[in-house]
Amino acid sequence: MERAFPHAMLREIFEQPEAIRRTLALYTEQSGVGLTLNPQFFPGLAQWGNVHGEVLIAASGSSRHSGLFGEILLEDKCGLAVDVEYASEYSLRGGNPYAKDLRNPSVIVLSQSGETSDTLAALREARARGQRTLAITNAEDSTMAREADLSMPLAAGREKAIPATKSFTCQLTVLALLALYEELSRNRLTFTDNGRMTLTDGLRELLAVPEAIEAQLPAWETQMATLAKKYRNAATFLFLGRGIHYAIAREGALKLKEASYIHAEGYPTGELKHGPNALVSEQTPLVVLATVDPGDDGSMVRYEKTVQLLADMQKQGARVIALANSGDETVATLVSDCVFIAPAPEHLLPISEVVPLQLFAYFMALEHGVNVDAPRNLAKAVVERGV
Repeated sequence: MERAFPHAMLREIFEQPEAIRRTLALYTEQSGVGLTLNPQFFPGLAQWGNVHGEVLIAASGSSRHSGLFGEILLEDKCGLAVDVEYASEYSLRGGNPYAKDLRNPSVIVLSQSGETSDTLAALREARARGQRTLAITNAEDSTMAREADLSMPLAAGREKAIPATKSFTCQLTVLALLALYEELSRNRLTFTDNGRMTLTDGLRELLAVPEAIEAQLPAWETQMATLAKKYRNAATFLFLGRGIHYAIAREGALKLKEASYIHAEGYPTGELKHGPNALVSEQTPLVVLATVDPGDDGSMVRYEKTVQLLADMQKQGARVIALANSGDETVATLVSDCVFIAPAPEHLLPISEVVPLQLFAYFMALEHGVNVDAPRNLAKAVVERGV
């Protein structure tokens, strides 16, 4: 029997595994040599890229956080030089005679609706400068999809709740596919030699993500509902993440703010002691992303530093919710509450990590009596320019 969900946001959180599968299916196909990238979408990217490997990402809100994820991913996996701009700022620089970017990077615009006014203005500014543009949106017939040189639509399906959930994880999925393509092309590998093995491995890892999320969703739902009751009286939360996980710290904080009206901020983990630690108290808990990919040396270094910070916070008496690898007793013994995440490659862990944070925001909203599907003062797509 199909489950009846009390709110669109909760239903859309639970729809994420299938939305990610649909998105992966859009960009992959079975060929004579097995699963490969769908040639319909990727040939145009060969002309889109900047010869120097320079990319600018313009977006707002949750889409900007997926851009921060894309920045680390494209830099670490593909060797590209990536900047992420607030679309609302980038779109206003055209009148400055010194604003023209002499590097002429390729531009990615990210928008769930494809109609967000600031991001559309950023796209038009980039096109006016002669830059090659790529739109990643959840509406293949949107204005951005039509006006950009290339379009990579999501297959998230209609999203009714204002807080973005499935569109966000599908954005991460498309960026991961883009990085896989760019990694092969930048290394001048073809899909018939070493590139074939890399492609197969990368797709296999991506295909495992929705299954992992689906398996963990019931336990996360129960645990985050419990934690929302426990932490309902907190005044502020600080979300912390290192490297590619910083994007998820930012997104977790935004979800909490927009869904439950509770103040929250996202910081790089190492920045806590550079000022924000003064806020940490009974009323200001921490949410720390402490997952790790043991096969990634950089991930191990970041994990060890995070474990040391958690030990310091325990001595300080901080209340801490940590996200850690399943079975990680080291982290679990250092924090107030531990949410376990199934192991995955470093660059794919964020797709799973954000889901329990979405659930936490949802249940905190219920604890505070908020209409979670339609938070005050917010709209699904900001289509009128502000001041």
